[in-house]
Amino acid sequence: MTTSPTSDAVLGPRGLARLADAALALAGSDEVEVVVSRSAQAVTRFAHSQIHQNVWTEQVEVRVRVVLPGGRSGVAAVTTDDPARVAAAAAAARAIAAVAPEDPDFPGLAPAAPVGTVPVDEATVGASPADRAGAVAALVAQVPSGYEAAGAYETGAAELGVFTTAGQSATALLSRAALTTVVTGATSSGYAEAGGRAVADVDPAAVGRRAAHKARLGADPVEVDPGTWAVVLEPAATATLVQFLSYLGFGGRAWLEGRAFTSGRLGEAALDPALTIVDDATAPGTVGYPFDAEGTPAQRVELVRDGVLRGVVHDRATGARAGTGSTGHGLPAPNTFGPVAANPLVAPGDGGSVQDLVDGCERGLLVTRFHYTNVVQPLETVLTGMTRDGTFLVEDGRVVGAVRNLRFTQSVLAALARVEAVSAETGYASELFFGGARCPALRLPAFAFTSTTTFG
Repeated sequence: MTTSPTSDAVLGPRGLARLADAALALAGSDEVEVVVSRSAQAVTRFAHSQIHQNVWTEQVEVRVRVVLPGGRSGVAAVTTDDPARVAAAAAAARAIAAVAPEDPDFPGLAPAAPVGTVPVDEATVGASPADRAGAVAALVAQVPSGYEAAGAYETGAAELGVFTTAGQSATALLSRAALTTVVTGATSSGYAEAGGRAVADVDPAAVGRRAAHKARLGADPVEVDPGTWAVVLEPAATATLVQFLSYLGFGGRAWLEGRAFTSGRLGEAALDPALTIVDDATAPGTVGYPFDAEGTPAQRVELVRDGVLRGVVHDRATGARAGTGSTGHGLPAPNTFGPVAANPLVAPGDGGSVQDLVDGCERGLLVTRFHYTNVVQPLETVLTGMTRDGTFLVEDGRVVGAVRNLRFTQSVLAALARVEAVSAETGYASELFFGGARCPALRLPAFAFTSTTTFG
């Protein structure tokens, strides 16, 4: 019988600390850091407008970093809730540290510091298969005859605890709900998504209506010539561009090493003045922790303000090199990538709804989302990918029909250097790399499409 996690099943601060104590007690070490994470996620998957799978996965991971004199460090991880095995992992980490090279730039482990909290929704933590099935039924009820819905509804909880011999002891619990669907017909498909920290952030019927509307509108697509088009990007499409922008330029390590488009350019007006982008793991509409995997409190970092590049995010290592300190964006050790701006938010504008942006488009393309996006030229932020699940021709402010999907090859910086309108509405996009994003729709005067595709 399938069961679900409840708020009674979480480890809680005491349970997280109990596991950490088994490693912190390790003798003969200079410093010890213990990261304890637990996830209890339930997923209801559906296809052909029918539920075909209910899955509940639960995992506890304990990651121990031991640091010896000279900054020599070793890391060992174990998936267990057994303190004896955690102690064994700590001993293994110490053995690795003993043969590791010295690191004179090691910044030390996180000291004691207060961390904030994030809201936790009990209904989301304890959501049952029946709860999710009801939501799927409400979604499927919006799908007309001749079309089918597929997708997944995920609910659950995650816990994180970071404990160091330098004095930090931080714990947090978060809840998360995310519903995605693709509605397909004979010649078309439509996509919609919703999510947040609570099931109340998800309106299953609205998700079904949006996806079904796109699928119906997208029937019998025609081919249009590739080239430079004006576009209206819905929030999911905007999120792909912004998450890649974050990945390519707003991490402190790449910035310090000259590998980011932001290197040497902070203070430069690189985007349209209509755009402001921040990274904030605790803001409304995001699903992040109030501290990072090193135990540093998460800060709100202004990445772009009124089109001007303003900042990058740091972990303890890059913050020490930059002389700014960590902004609370560290990943678990060992980490060769550096810090990540995992929760970017684009400030809404005064453009109203997506339909309002379409109303102002003389001739262009309405793009629901992008698919199979990859980096071509990192420093120039050139990406290539395809449109998917709803691409439409707009003429005189009106959607006149569906078009076959197109491949794009476009610099994100160049595309976002000219923005005609930013919607007041925003949408949640699930994680592309490390976190999620909340973005508005955008109307851009120029976006480069290089070919049509054989998909859709």
